[in-house]
Amino acid sequence: MKSILKISLVALIYLFSFEASAQTSKYKCMLQMSNYVGEGAYIVVSLVNAKGDYDKTLYVMGDNKKWYKTLKEWHKFYSKKPTDISAKTGASVTGGDRSITTLEIEDSKINKGYKLRFETAVEDNKYYTTDLEIPLTTEGIAAKTEGKGYIRYVRLNKL
Repeated sequence: MKSILKISLVALIYLFSFEASAQTSKYKCMLQMSNYVGEGAYIVVSLVNAKGDYDKTLYVMGDNKKWYKTLKEWHKFYSKKPTDISAKTGASVTGGDRSITTLEIEDSKINKGYKLRFETAVEDNKYYTTDLEIPLTTEGIAAKTEGKGYIRYVRLNKL
């Protein structure tokens, strides 16, 4: 009887800790592209830690895997730890267009030094490792953030 109680208690603690660590929130991500001339941009949205190291791929705009290597820094991370991102991909985005996607972010990453990095590449054009970065802070998420390359701006709204 005592061993059943111990096993039940351990299982309950495990489930509670897993539930607490897996809490996520969804954010609508509206991305406005600048008016550039050229092919559609491949854009990867990554979660990076305070040191700037890749933690997780949140979304990839561009679904043809042969072009992933043009997102050079992200591709180094992705090649070492390939994960199934098929549910996190969509169409590439061309100059002047707008894209609206949903990002799921762990609540435990907010106000802990993490950032969302938007990395962009366009065929036969310049590559931007950090076209745009959004600090994962309460203020950073609420702000409109300007891009440096192909992205004009990004705005997030919690759903």
